[in-house]
Amino acid sequence: MAGWCREYGTTGLTGVLVALWLSVVCRGVDSLPADVLEDDWRWLYGCGVCVLAGMALLVFFVPGRLKKCLPFVTSWILVVYGGIEAVWGIRQVYGFTFSNHALYALTGSFYNPGPYSGYLAMAFPVCLYEWLKRKDGRKTLLYYVALAGMLLVLCVLPAGMSRSAWAAAGVSSAYVCSMCYGAEIKEYVRRHRRKALGLVVAFSLLGAMAAGGIYLMKKDSADGRLFIWKIAARTVAGHPWTGVGWGSVAAAYGQEQEAYFAAGDYTPAEELVAGTPEYVFNEYLQVAVAWGIPALCVGLLILGSCWMAGHRQRLYGLCGALLALAVFAFSSYPLQFPAFVSTLSALALACVIRRLPLEKSGFRLGFAVLWCVGCVGCYHAFRQKSRAVAACRQWNRNRMLYQSGAYRQAAESYTDIREEMGTNARFLFEYGHALHKLHESEASNKVLEEALKVSGDPMILNVMGKNEQEMGHYDRAEHYFVRAVHRLPGRIYPYYLLAHLYADPAFYQRGKLEQMVRTVLEKEPKVQSTAIRQMRQKVRELLEAVPKPEAGEEENRPR
Repeated sequence: MAGWCREYGTTGLTGVLVALWLSVVCRGVDSLPADVLEDDWRWLYGCGVCVLAGMALLVFFVPGRLKKCLPFVTSWILVVYGGIEAVWGIRQVYGFTFSNHALYALTGSFYNPGPYSGYLAMAFPVCLYEWLKRKDGRKTLLYYVALAGMLLVLCVLPAGMSRSAWAAAGVSSAYVCSMCYGAEIKEYVRRHRRKALGLVVAFSLLGAMAAGGIYLMKKDSADGRLFIWKIAARTVAGHPWTGVGWGSVAAAYGQEQEAYFAAGDYTPAEELVAGTPEYVFNEYLQVAVAWGIPALCVGLLILGSCWMAGHRQRLYGLCGALLALAVFAFSSYPLQFPAFVSTLSALALACVIRRLPLEKSGFRLGFAVLWCVGCVGCYHAFRQKSRAVAACRQWNRNRMLYQSGAYRQAAESYTDIREEMGTNARFLFEYGHALHKLHESEASNKVLEEALKVSGDPMILNVMGKNEQEMGHYDRAEHYFVRAVHRLPGRIYPYYLLAHLYADPAFYQRGKLEQMVRTVLEKEPKVQSTAIRQMRQKVRELLEAVPKPEAGEEENRPR
């Protein structure tokens, strides 16, 4: 009886700890915008304190039982959370609950259908494996739970319209099926070689057609990601060993894109699809840009070793989930979300834990100490994020002042939280723009210089140029406007600002003015809008209002 209690008590406690660690996926906070994840990170770190402390105790006192039950528990917790997310999405589709994004009906607990679909794709191979493992035997409760989870995910996953998630689910499912039916497949190939070859050719053709159809379905989006990867690879080449830091990836990307367009060797298609992404839509490139190629190689080696350990133990569901995440990370940004980070760490540990010699007292003690150190680290991170969450809530309350044009009150409230919000690009831009509206140009540029360290948005350069123009520093204003043009040459606004700069009596340049006016009038925008029409009307009026100078007058003007 005591042994039964210890065994099931360990399994239950492990289940509670794993469920707590992965629970960040199911929480939502109304007091912050859905795309502000500070409170999710705080929740994860807070859970980490409890989970790491609990796991340290389990490793120290019952290492054998922990090694036995952790893969089982992790698999089923992921099945349950995947089912919860699928039901969440179905309720959103039918209008029973709200979506976290105004443009999409289906987001689950995320703010975008992309990461939501990626999470479902990661849960699907676990459901599939647990169902295949039990479908030929006695139908227990676990069989029906796995089947229900698989069917729920299949109902929602196509509606997410995420090509990356479809690819991840397809590749991981093919892996799981090949592992479950490996012997039957080999026997069929041995007996029917020609038919097997024909099937391989047919499936290859179907796969190529499907890939082409997926590409053409959102061609501009696919071309945009290819261009992002091109610029990201150039950014890696500039900092191959140490990277630029996780928080400076967007800024480094923006600078590299600016240098690329400034060189002039680009195509009209690249100008059309270029943007200012917060992420590079490829976590391998993201890590290489942030921390360098050595860090990327070490991370891949660790995760590859974990996957291989799980594969050799026939933990095909967990390995399928890791494989799905690896495929999804190739063209998306899952590591920006606490839900994916927590799940990745849980999958890796579940795959490798049975290979760790936890029965040896020295190793067991060292592993318990390591988790205690992690517990302390999570506590400090939790306190830091708590301050950041309080600042985010104050920012969210006071944004209405900025949005309503009460810039003085907004700037005063933003000053109080500047230290805690110093890495939030949107906050820094709003703060700097509010100071610009108050004609505090020098203070505005100091804030916007901080924003340039964490963002690649050309609007920051536009506002800095307007500040310099207001202070009478016309050469520096021209410098910032030209940088904004090079950063995103498809945008019309910086050309419009340059036209006004060249029309300024203190910096009048008729030739450049006419060139900018022609550009504003003739350049085809991505999307026609009222703002574009207003800018074009204003530059026409501007050109008519500025008289042509006499011969030699323009050249004699002071600069």
